[in-house]
Amino acid sequence: MADRITELQKRRFHDDGFFVVENVIPQHQLRVLRDEGQRFMDEMDAEMDRQGVDVLDLNHRGRRYFLSMKCKKSQAVRELAFGDAMAEICRATIGGEAYFFLDQFVMKLAEQGMKFSWHQDSGYIPYGHRTYVTCWCPLDDVTEENGTVYLLPYSRAGTRERLEHVTEERSNDKVGYHGDDAGIPAIMKAGDVAVFSSTTFHRSGPNKTNLPRRVLLLQYSPEPIFDPDGKPRHWVDPFLQGGSKLHYNPAASPTAYLPRCSSP
Repeated sequence: MADRITELQKRRFHDDGFFVVENVIPQHQLRVLRDEGQRFMDEMDAEMDRQGVDVLDLNHRGRRYFLSMKCKKSQAVRELAFGDAMAEICRATIGGEAYFFLDQFVMKLAEQGMKFSWHQDSGYIPYGHRTYVTCWCPLDDVTEENGTVYLLPYSRAGTRERLEHVTEERSNDKVGYHGDDAGIPAIMKAGDVAVFSSTTFHRSGPNKTNLPRRVLLLQYSPEPIFDPDGKPRHWVDPFLQGGSKLHYNPAASPTAYLPRCSSP
């Protein structure tokens, strides 16, 4: 993986806020992760049944799901999140000090998947913090038809800083960009990874196909992120120290209350 991220990609991350790496996740790992995503989606439906609702936070039954903080419950997620590929991406973007911040399955179901509005991942954190990195890992081929991510270069967004976001009615999405630029669609194969900064504006369209569009999101921060009350925002697990990968012990990992940061 070390020779897979080029100097051009590193410059693009600095200049535009994103790049794409191809063929990162092998097919056998993709199959297991799809099964894990279905397991967690079934659990969310059961929780909605228990509460008697069809919308829970950003989850909309049968349409769109954000299934977060599953790392401790899934060996498959841990193997990818703490593997060599993600370590190399972190070194190329945020440097040799990295903390695992968030894992999240993002599911758009067939012919039902909703859009997700223009936002920065940092826009979901309502206080100052250092910019972190998102690894957007499609578990299916992604196109404009099935709701891939659209990315807005810093130059076209007019900023590389975190902006305040407003909450959109009905969807509960947070919105931070209100211009008319449609962005650049990331047309990717399952197993590719879109890498973007937490201050890069991105969105996604609805899934108009007869197949699901499934993504696993992994995020890493250059330092632990804590809420003002001192509690971890999400995970605060050391991943890289001095550029070297550390051993992950899920039993020793503190758990935050509930993820409040999402990507499309």
